[in-house]
Amino acid sequence: MKSIPLTGNILTKMDGDSRGGAALSICSITGFPIKFIGTSEKIDGLEVFDSKRMADRILGFGDIVSLVEKAKNAIDEKKAIELNKKMQSNRFDLDDFKIQIQQIKKIGPMSSILDMMPGKNSKVLKNIKMDDRQIIWTEAIINSMNKIERKTPNIIDGSRRLRIAKGSGRPVSGGKCPFKTIYSNEKDDEENE
Repeated sequence: MKSIPLTGNILTKMDGDSRGGAALSICSITGFPIKFIGTSEKIDGLEVFDSKRMADRILGFGDIVSLVEKAKNAIDEKKAIELNKKMQSNRFDLDDFKIQIQQIKKIGPMSSILDMMPGKNSKVLKNIKMDDRQIIWTEAIINSMNKIERKTPNIIDGSRRLRIAKGSGRPVSGGKCPFKTIYSNEKDDEENE
């Protein structure tokens, strides 16, 4: 049996609190540097290790450079400009919102995005619990709507809400469409002009 010599380490499970100690231990024991870190269970969660950026994350300073790099790779600039124009002209609908959700999902899990934010250890951000399933559920609800409902969610009544709930496998809670807020804010903006 042949073996390949060790040249570096991959440090995984970077969402825990013991990452600094683990990084020091693995380098000390193996005598080799950390080459990559894993921030999720997917292959796109593998990042090149940068000691300065890692120190900043551990100390709670965030890693804006990595966040910007991930966003730049994940977000389609043309679509982003188009969505921005739609929002400014109050033509933003749930199809557009779904596009934004899909782009956010490409950046990575919300926990890893929060890890890159400065002040992650502050009282405000420390208590934020982001559940990536919520994004998936929201997308499932949108996918269960027909084209007209995605364009004008204020038409969603009891029977439509029931159909959407069955189709998405999620309760559409509180007897209200969860997306009406977007449209009520748009109307408020129009009235204030």
